[in-house]
Amino acid sequence: MTHSHPTGLLDTDAIRKDFPILSRQLHDGKPLVYLDNAATSQKPQQVLDALNAYYERHNANVHRGVHVLAEEATALYEGARDKVAAFINAPSRNEVIFTKNASESLNLVANMLGWAEEPYRVDADSEIVITEMEHHSNIVPWQLLAQRTGAKLKWFGLTDDGRLDLSNIDELITEKTKIVSVTLVSNLLGTVNPVDTIVRKAQSVGALVAVDASQAAPHAVLDVQALEADFVAFTGHKMLAPTGIGVLWGRQELLEDLPPFLGGGEMIETVTMGSSTYAPAPHKFEAGTPPIAQAVGLGAAVDYLTAIGMERVAAHEHAITAYAIERLNEVPDLRIIGPRTAVDRGAAISFTLGDIHPHDVGQVLDEQGIAVRVGHHCARPVCLRYGIPATTRASFYLYSTPGEVDALIDGLHHVRNFFG
Repeated sequence: MTHSHPTGLLDTDAIRKDFPILSRQLHDGKPLVYLDNAATSQKPQQVLDALNAYYERHNANVHRGVHVLAEEATALYEGARDKVAAFINAPSRNEVIFTKNASESLNLVANMLGWAEEPYRVDADSEIVITEMEHHSNIVPWQLLAQRTGAKLKWFGLTDDGRLDLSNIDELITEKTKIVSVTLVSNLLGTVNPVDTIVRKAQSVGALVAVDASQAAPHAVLDVQALEADFVAFTGHKMLAPTGIGVLWGRQELLEDLPPFLGGGEMIETVTMGSSTYAPAPHKFEAGTPPIAQAVGLGAAVDYLTAIGMERVAAHEHAITAYAIERLNEVPDLRIIGPRTAVDRGAAISFTLGDIHPHDVGQVLDEQGIAVRVGHHCARPVCLRYGIPATTRASFYLYSTPGEVDALIDGLHHVRNFFG
């Protein structure tokens, strides 16, 4: 049976030439089919070149030196901040804080609120609201904050089709709520959440909203002003950048009022043995030598994505995801966990295959050169909710092709035959 491939795709032949790793051949000369983009993306030559150029020509510590290399490194590092601010439509570059990943960004918010003065302080009379859909990085920091302060942790449940159950929103978000933290796109289910509804409800009771955009920023337009949240976290390595660089965007007035999370060099204004005063944001939240080269790499990744256009990236992924769902539905005994249409969903699709354990599925696919992710994807409460031990997850990006989807389907038929 032949399948017509979707239209409206990017020129993947041209794009894939920018990614050296995608030409790799694996076991017995099988081409690499990389479908693990929700875990980390591959890097284009332009990003690799930016990293090399930084280390070969400009390497120095930032902000402190008056020599040429220090000034060049500082210009590159702060230039990356400008690029990120434009990419997410931040009102000010000073609202962009560099961290090492989205997990650190979310921990930064949780710690700030634990140490804050009123009206932001989370204490024993406060409530924190998250969802059952979150990555562990947006669960554990809030559990720690609740344990430390005595605050009550509450969460939105999930519907049978993998969406947030907002039916009890008025009971969950109340006058006691200090912070609501929610993922924009689920890393396991692929669900795109109605964050606007949650933001409006939170604003009506004076609560802050943090958004985990780790699975959103790489794949579609991320406009922090349109989102109207108070904090937005994402990570570089899922959007073509190196590992070791994350972003926290926060509203300027909040960043001015909230205390720092880490202390050290560069985040200070003056230091005596008795006390210290702090630099203004963003440097107030960037203690010590920052991930300079990684930020330069993130700037190059933003340039690459911007040149293609995030609307076009989103359209490509939507078409690939719709095609993948159509093909996956042909595989006997395969159950998609999460939304079963391409409407309001991202490019990560998790599934089970009969009673074959996902680790076995992943291993047999790997022998075909197909890289997928298996396990609970740092979202174990989702697996518990749907009564499954784990899932296999295929996730796509701007260089993914319909041919790779076909290879996945052929691989899954091979898995079924292999296990009888």
